Amino acid sequence: MSEAIHKSVEKRRWLPHPLLSLVITAVWLLLVGSLSLGHILLALVLAWLLPWVCQTFWVYPVRIRGWVPLVRYAFLVLWNITVCNLTAARLVLGPVKNLRPAFFELPLDLTDPIAITVLANTITLTPGTVSANIAADRSHILIHGLHVPDVDAAIADIKQRYEAPLKDIF
Repeated sequence: MSEAIHKSVEKRRWLPHPLLSLVITAVWLLLVGSLSLGHILLALVLAWLLPWVCQTFWVYPVRIRGWVPLVRYAFLVLWNITVCNLTAARLVLGPVKNLRPAFFELPLDLTDPIAITVLANTITLTPGTVSANIAADRSHILIHGLHVPDVDAAIADIKQRYEAPLKDIF
């Protein structure tokens, strides 16, 4: 075993991410829809095992500066996913000639790799847009939009709607 891997295994904590464990427990119980003893025990085992096994892969520690902005951001993303689903459906079911697909680069003000990853995933989760590439120097994200009549407006919208709140969170 290499020395770096050996050191990372030595540093393993028994409960590396307590909040993540709590979320895994809650999500598992919500998904199975049961509070039986067996499901509770299975949820607790998974909530301990998954973060413990995966902790050596977490190169960058996640540091949240504000939990209220994080919750607000989560609701914003869920709302935007809903609205954009309806918009994308209207565009796809309408005349193809009305679509203005485009690739464009979003310059990043974010520097935290976790925040950049969350932004790229948020863009991809929102129907009608896909993060195609993150620059190696983390200076921009290449995005494909289903309907982008104005690239500058799309960039400004993403920066205001998603990037600005992520600066507060991370």
